[in-house]
Amino acid sequence: MITNAAVSQTNNTVKTSPEVLDSSVSTKVQFDRITGESRRKGKSTKEVNAVVNAHDTLQVSFGNELAQKQKTISRGKSKPQGRGKLQPLYPPTGKSVVVVESVTKAKVIQGYLGDMFEVLPSYGHVRDLAARSGSVRPDDDFSMVWEVPSAAWTHLKSMKVALSGAESLILASDPDREGEAIAWHIIEMLRQQDALREGITVARVVFNEITESSIKSALQNPRDIDVNLVHAYLARRALDYLIGFNISPLLWRKLPGCPSAGRVQSAALSLICDREMEIDEFKPQEYWTVEVEFNKRELGKFSFSSSLTHLGSKKLNQLSISSQTEAKNIEQKINSSADFEVVGSKRTKSRKNPPTPFITSTLQQDAANKLHFPATYTMKLAQKLYEGVQLSDCKATGLITYTRTDGLHISDEAAKDIQALVIERYGHNFASESARKYFKKVKNAQEAHEAIRPTDIRRLPSTLVGILDKDSLKLYALIWARSVACQMEPTKIDQIQVDIGNGDHSIALRSTCSEVEFLGYQAVYQDLEAKDIRFNDNDGNDRNEAFKVLSNLKQGDSLCLGKVELGQHHTQPPPRYSEGSLVKKLEELGIGRPSTYASTLKVLQDRNYVTVKSRILYPEFRGRMVSAFLSHHFTEVTDYSFTADMETELDNVSAGSTEWKGLLRDYWTRFSSYCNHVAKVHIHQVEKMLEKTFGDFLFASLPSKSRTCPSCSEGTLIFKVSRFGAGYFIGCDQHPNCKHIYGGDEEDDTPQNNNSVEEPKLLGLHPGSNEKILLKNGPYGLYIQLGEDRNACSPKRVSVSHLKDVDSITVEDAIELLRYPVTLGNHPEDGQPIVLRLGRYGFSIKHRSNIAPVPKNTKPNDVTLEKALKFLLSKDVKRSGRPKRKPKLEEAVEAI
Repeated sequence: MITNAAVSQTNNTVKTSPEVLDSSVSTKVQFDRITGESRRKGKSTKEVNAVVNAHDTLQVSFGNELAQKQKTISRGKSKPQGRGKLQPLYPPTGKSVVVVESVTKAKVIQGYLGDMFEVLPSYGHVRDLAARSGSVRPDDDFSMVWEVPSAAWTHLKSMKVALSGAESLILASDPDREGEAIAWHIIEMLRQQDALREGITVARVVFNEITESSIKSALQNPRDIDVNLVHAYLARRALDYLIGFNISPLLWRKLPGCPSAGRVQSAALSLICDREMEIDEFKPQEYWTVEVEFNKRELGKFSFSSSLTHLGSKKLNQLSISSQTEAKNIEQKINSSADFEVVGSKRTKSRKNPPTPFITSTLQQDAANKLHFPATYTMKLAQKLYEGVQLSDCKATGLITYTRTDGLHISDEAAKDIQALVIERYGHNFASESARKYFKKVKNAQEAHEAIRPTDIRRLPSTLVGILDKDSLKLYALIWARSVACQMEPTKIDQIQVDIGNGDHSIALRSTCSEVEFLGYQAVYQDLEAKDIRFNDNDGNDRNEAFKVLSNLKQGDSLCLGKVELGQHHTQPPPRYSEGSLVKKLEELGIGRPSTYASTLKVLQDRNYVTVKSRILYPEFRGRMVSAFLSHHFTEVTDYSFTADMETELDNVSAGSTEWKGLLRDYWTRFSSYCNHVAKVHIHQVEKMLEKTFGDFLFASLPSKSRTCPSCSEGTLIFKVSRFGAGYFIGCDQHPNCKHIYGGDEEDDTPQNNNSVEEPKLLGLHPGSNEKILLKNGPYGLYIQLGEDRNACSPKRVSVSHLKDVDSITVEDAIELLRYPVTLGNHPEDGQPIVLRLGRYGFSIKHRSNIAPVPKNTKPNDVTLEKALKFLLSKDVKRSGRPKRKPKLEEAVEAI
């Protein structure tokens, strides 16, 4: 790629390394030599690694002035870039090779362009950073080691063969940073293989939708590779690599068993874990509501409900009525009052504007909320709709526009088509007077693509029945309805508010209701075409009747008092995130890119940091440990504003206003100091930090109130991280003198990963102490707790994980279980107590460090001291704590 003269003048372009291309020989010879070395080292014959100083490579690739002065080869022998506007590539003057990303897309586009074009898929990236340490080298001006997968060589060979008689190479990967990077990588690899001969034209084209008109229009407007988008890609790739490959080894050493952490994934995990911490610390408060029914004889039997708002001229808030006693007193006052009448009535009009067209993040949110699709599945279906399907007339076409977009605007032509359809289907009143324009403040205009919409709005969902599978059809209907709605008139709502008071105005109540006066954009969701995504409003008729009743009331009308209903409630903690709400939060904070949200959620689940239950995201304790570790030692990685600011800086790079290596250099200076500091932190310090953070959670299921070691009676039970990657456990701090492990008998050495703490369930009150009996879930499973959590002393707890039907536990069952552990007596030989215990797998007998399980067919009330002694003599007896180290064999010593 670079001549000897160039090497002598720019020392940082090519470095001495067994993986670096030798500048004194031809590219062909270089690749042959490196491939040979790879074979001798036992590597795949189709894997080649090359250190590329990306900035200098781009300078060489795009024929800048410095590269020209150093006589570097800009594009093999092909025409240099950056020399004015490229000539239209359609209609064709000779054979052209078009490279797209997928096979489906290639087949559809090939059908549009004919024999003069050969459309080939690249199957995504043809090379990527080598997945090993040292692939990004900060000390070497952020040079990068690229690796070509074995399969990619086959695709590159197909391109090289196709280019042998072609006039043009047209790179038509997706219109974003990733697509720009794929095109850049292809050019670099083909150049290194001498596939770009003299006179060949290399061009980049982008299209927002896969339709015949869009493809041909794009070919008439070719351009060069956008160096700024490639710089932004390189900066993001290097940044994510440096974070992942520097934090991950520290995690493996400080928290064995925790795989790794990435930049955006860490911020997303922090959101989920911070919300879990809020839920853990939340203290519910009791409050009561008072609902009163009224009716008017003239209006028939139909009654309406109202809520208490003022009592004794004092306005009530949510927590004003805090007990049943207060609520009962208020009920008595209302029932004893007379002459309730309408004090005032007010009607207002409001408008509900149509929703904006879909962008990537809002599509994921709406699909999660209305169709219950995970973000990954949504993007998979959307990509299939974008790449194209074969219709009933045997023609293939893309059904929707590009799916990874931040832009809200719709082309003028598409907006006019939508308006015409609205007029035809719903009438002139439903169509907006002029095309609605939507704008979003996108920091980089180059990446502000059109919103997601159907390529042909007249292609109704019903016409695709039998062509698309059920889920794809639902997603298409969702996109179709949203696109139509965004060009319709607002919904008009009529609201009424009626205030009611007693004779002396000491009690005030209010009744409100609303009615849709004009459907507006909501008409599309009542359309049969949107039946699969329609929201069922079951109480619509009742609401209409209530609105009519309230509308007929006038000030001074007397009302008949009906039933008074008291409702007990408790304040609720903030809800856990669903995939849709997390995507919305990430977008609000500016963390990551919409195109990365689906993969971010998938990575968190694959690493067992997060589990999904009923579409709700629960953090596993492993994930909470990782998040706490990163928040404590790498504040920038989990800081929301930092992650958002980094996205802004990457946008600035893609806009050409920030130099990408300067950005990396500034970040790496700070980040490397964090890494150096954390490397010196001892694992015991990490354990103490985690114990302080999650102490109440970790020790919630201990059978006794004390954390004193039950084995040695001198040590304290503390939180320990397994050095063998098995998780965590509770052990004695007097190790190695005491090797007791809580959960080392009938429980496993490590607790189960069922660490999502559900809301405590109140079973009832203990008859003796009047304390609450709660069913809770901890790191070792479900357990019964007597009383609330206190700082001074821990309440009594007993495990119920051995029971199959936990939901059927009554307060009587809980009181019985809370009797355990029970001392049956002392052992006749040593006088030590023999205890009947209840653990996660059922009942067991404990004597010193010996544990004997109670047979399943034996009732705990039938276990006597005599039976316990028999159980302790059985072959099933186990010893708690770590096994003693076996002595070395004499034969082995003699051999040594």
